[in-house]
Amino acid sequence: MRQDKPGVLLVNLGTPDAPTSSAVKRYLKQFLSDRRVVDTPCWLWWPILNGIVLPFRSPRVAKLYASVWMEQGSPLLVYSQRQRDALAARLDMPVALGMSYGNPSLKSAVDSLMQQGVTRLIVLPLYPQFSCSTVASVWDGLSQVFAGYRSLPDVAFIRDYAEHPAYIAALKASVEQSFATHGKPDLLVMSFHGIPQRFANEGDDYPQRCQDTFAALTAALGLQPDEAMMTFQSRFGREPWLQPYTDETLQGLPAKGVKHIQVMSPGFAADCLETLEEISEQNREFFLHAGGEKFSYIPALNDDALHIEMMVQLVNQHRG
Repeated sequence: MRQDKPGVLLVNLGTPDAPTSSAVKRYLKQFLSDRRVVDTPCWLWWPILNGIVLPFRSPRVAKLYASVWMEQGSPLLVYSQRQRDALAARLDMPVALGMSYGNPSLKSAVDSLMQQGVTRLIVLPLYPQFSCSTVASVWDGLSQVFAGYRSLPDVAFIRDYAEHPAYIAALKASVEQSFATHGKPDLLVMSFHGIPQRFANEGDDYPQRCQDTFAALTAALGLQPDEAMMTFQSRFGREPWLQPYTDETLQGLPAKGVKHIQVMSPGFAADCLETLEEISEQNREFFLHAGGEKFSYIPALNDDALHIEMMVQLVNQHRG
């Protein structure tokens, strides 16, 4: 008789192996070759990617990675590994970490779990709000990995957790801690990663899932409508992305009398280049240079105990 054995696959986006131009180029090539991320026809996109984007963007991005690199490695990888270890310590089943791009790969993580005899795979993409460019890409990646397997496990795929009570509770605690440390700001800004507006027009419900998180957290904190706002960061290319844009918004706030803000990025389960450099450094400068007086970045949940508790609850709800 087949003996059931559950296992957990944690998945995040990925990171270069080193803060060097060559490592960043390898990573960006894999990332920007994913049709879920850039769906421009290949005949048009490949010359642009290989002839313009990679040669010019890689050295610049490598310098940005170097500015946030930790002693143990890339922040995203370091925090993700801590999440994996903390979750494994709470569960009676194997837990593996895989990245959609870069290392450790999805294949290496799945292979590890299958070699341990896992028969029910619980897949937890660490993207709180579903998007076709992130969560659906994990689905695609798993399909490619399993294409080489003769036998497949049962799969429980967690689509997202945008308004899960334990997720909102963890975010609420992090905000309250920041308010206690830095004082209550004039405005709490929740900056989510952007996607092309076209993706939403074509059916991606990501904007609604961001709104669901925003509404749930605002209510949990008891904030008034003028005390919190939602923006979108990290746009790429020339077509319109979800608005309002974080950078433009922060530059305009001081003129409206908003002098003290605190910014969080609830769509990121772990701190990374987009939070530590783009938000905490670049956008801080935008706000202060425009006349703002006080800016505080509220860190991602990372390996916070309440964040791990949320993961435990999600896994237990899907273990069958």
